[in-house]
Amino acid sequence: MPEWQKIAPALISILVIVTIAIARAYSKTLAAIVATMPVNITLALWIVWSAEDGRPGPTLAFAASMLRGILATLAFLLAAWLAARAGWPLVPLLLASYAAWLLALGALFWLAGG
Repeated sequence: MPEWQKIAPALISILVIVTIAIARAYSKTLAAIVATMPVNITLALWIVWSAEDGRPGPTLAFAASMLRGILATLAFLLAAWLAARAGWPLVPLLLASYAAWLLALGALFWLAGG
């Protein structure tokens, strides 16, 4: 893999974080949209595809595995929303959200048989 393909995903991630910080000052909605863009998914697929020389099999398997992660992330977000709605402080909100994520991920792996 060329050196720029190793560095580009990290640079793009930093750019997204900076964009969120700047957008937050102008529009919370825009910042939320940027924060939930599938940038990490794109970067991860790019890394796997590049490492596998563009062979579709490993990329397909990786993308299928990412479905579990995205469903667990939805559980995280739902827990965060419910905790924020209940007025919880940030640390308990995040702990509950990560607990929901971990439970959902465990359940998804258990349902899939491992």
